[in-house]
Amino acid sequence: MKKTIKLEAIDPIEIYGVGNKILLEFCSYFPHLKVVARGDELILEGRESDIAEFNIRFAELIERRHRKMNLTVYDVEDIFSGSGERSVPASDAVIVHGTDGKPIRARNKTQQDLVKAYFQEDLIFAIGPAGTGKTYMAIALAVRALKNREIKRIILTRPAVEAGERLGFLPGDLKEKLDPYLQPLYDALSDMIPSRKLQEFMADGTIQIAPLAYMRGRTLDRACVILDEAQNTNLGQLKMFLTRMGPSAKFIVTGDATQIDLPRREDSGLLAGIRLLEGIKGITVVRFRTEDIVRHPLVTKIVRAFDEKTRTTEKSEE
Repeated sequence: MKKTIKLEAIDPIEIYGVGNKILLEFCSYFPHLKVVARGDELILEGRESDIAEFNIRFAELIERRHRKMNLTVYDVEDIFSGSGERSVPASDAVIVHGTDGKPIRARNKTQQDLVKAYFQEDLIFAIGPAGTGKTYMAIALAVRALKNREIKRIILTRPAVEAGERLGFLPGDLKEKLDPYLQPLYDALSDMIPSRKLQEFMADGTIQIAPLAYMRGRTLDRACVILDEAQNTNLGQLKMFLTRMGPSAKFIVTGDATQIDLPRREDSGLLAGIRLLEGIKGITVVRFRTEDIVRHPLVTKIVRAFDEKTRTTEKSEE
């Protein structure tokens, strides 16, 4: 049997890949099917059942390209393994189970929006007050992806800016100085991955936690990469981080513009970066509010009190 598939309103190289790399990977799943690419046409020859299956899977590949900026061979692997974007959980579904057996799931609509954005886009900004679960949810999504073998690594990073303290006065070598600063990331991971397994992941590089400066010069691919406390980056640092993005990576940037620890608040590049990038296909901004705080009820009142104080001070200085 013969059949011709014609690509409509899409550049063939976006589906076939450079040197037909993606197409060749796709065709490797159909060893009994002859496939010839001629421009925007694919000519198939083989058994009717193989051609029908090829049609279904190839339609999934095209649909995925419409949702993503670039396709890679990993998208082909995801389609045939049943993982990846097709396994989007319902809004109230369990993302991952904690080490104590308790389910971790989105606790409000904004957290649900973050979960939805993760499965639809490759770069997400999650901004808002402390206690809204921005980083915790991001790490839960990363752990889920690792357990489902959708990614090979989790990379967590923070800018090395102290909240009124000086790392240089802490005892120990560089790692010992930085570990307490990165402790919130360790805490979240410890809630989701058993201690021994977490140590193994840290030892073999499956999970990496490092200051932002350590990201320079790297290409981060087939990974979920989370930049925490992004309000403490300047615009140049934010650009450096975002341009580390490999073709099959997920990047999540979290931050709270009201908690800037830089010597000059105006040096923060988080909001400026969002203004530059918001609206670009493949990028989503999820904005958390005071109402989304999930810590102790007093935290909401504390945040509101400080926000009101800040607004009053700004008005008096005008």
